[in-house]
Amino acid sequence: MKLWEKGIPTDKQIEHFTVGNDRELDLVLAKYDALGSIAHAKMLHQIGLLTTSETESLVLALEDIVIDAEKGHFEIEDSFEDVHSKIEYLLTLKLGDAGKKIHTARSRNDQVLVDVNLYLKDVVKELKEQVKSLFDLLMESAEKHQNVLLPGYTHLQIAMPSSFGMWFSAYAETLIDDMTMLNAALKIVDQNPLGSAAGYGSSFPINRTFTTKELGFETLKFNSVAAQMSRGKSEKTVAFAMSSVAATLAKFSMDVCLYMSQNFDFISLPAHLTTGSSIMPHKKNPDVFELIRGKCNKIQALPYEITLITNNLPSGYHRDLQLLKEGLFPAIQNLKACLDIAIFAIKDIKVKEHILDDKKYDYLFTVDSLNEMVVAGMPFRDAYKVVAEQLENGTFKSPKETKHTHEGSINNLCLKEIKRKMRDSY
Repeated sequence: MKLWEKGIPTDKQIEHFTVGNDRELDLVLAKYDALGSIAHAKMLHQIGLLTTSETESLVLALEDIVIDAEKGHFEIEDSFEDVHSKIEYLLTLKLGDAGKKIHTARSRNDQVLVDVNLYLKDVVKELKEQVKSLFDLLMESAEKHQNVLLPGYTHLQIAMPSSFGMWFSAYAETLIDDMTMLNAALKIVDQNPLGSAAGYGSSFPINRTFTTKELGFETLKFNSVAAQMSRGKSEKTVAFAMSSVAATLAKFSMDVCLYMSQNFDFISLPAHLTTGSSIMPHKKNPDVFELIRGKCNKIQALPYEITLITNNLPSGYHRDLQLLKEGLFPAIQNLKACLDIAIFAIKDIKVKEHILDDKKYDYLFTVDSLNEMVVAGMPFRDAYKVVAEQLENGTFKSPKETKHTHEGSINNLCLKEIKRKMRDSY
């Protein structure tokens, strides 16, 4: 069944190519398609295009579909083109003419726009919850280990002293930027496109303000062409927010893999979080974090995939837009899974407490040493040369302590301020 069926058969090869894997991808939209149809039916009743009994019957039937979709019982067989045609078929089968009336004053174009926006609203809210949980875990770890020193590196060379408190809270504060991106994406998708039809509105006296309130959108996408053009931009905005979260996860995972290496030996993972080798019995590999890194790097390609699909399209609907789901929907599931497993694994990271006892880390304190000379009255450039000469001739004596006081430094991590910033962003 096709919503555009005219009784003229379509070549099977053409049909297979144009539908692609849309049926499988549309399963995640079934609930939202039914919810959009409930609001649409109520609006059609309000303007006199559906009777009270027709509306009540449609709403009850659509609520059953929502329940089936939430339970995972909804199916889209090969005889249907997409979720929209399957739901309209079910309504017509059950309610007759009332089911045939549900598509009045709308198009598949604004239907899918509504479905995707409602779905992405839920996705972004779920991602925000996961990011906040990860933030809380990182901050808890920062507080627990804030005085355990850790070598800081630049260019992968020993640089200056850091701490596990600084390391954990650095990623926590970075997540606040990711939260800001998610909030921006939420604002973009929280606009109602229903009623824009095929992109040019409807001659029926529909009430778009009614459906906006009914569906819980913050506002209308007022201009019908603008509503149509939001297809692609909404997905790309969410993809950029997801990419921001993914970048943080990928970098943290790289640190874990590096720090767990015997050459660094800063942290360890319990056996249940590692995997072994088929040939080397001593191996304990951080596969979980390697896969988070790989999956999150793949997610960071998504905004550019969406850009390349949409960047040369004029206004109006084009079938290219169907392809956006192929990259976006699996990426959403992958990012959720990465956040879940990161939260599960990070809490069991074991930090090592005497890393800086190794003499090679004495050089971490060269800056602290020359700063003491500056405080005592020596010009900075002269102090720099003195310490450089000490290092060259082997007479440098490391103070092995830090006296940093400024905001965000090793001895003043501002953890309360970082928590407050997240509260304001969340």
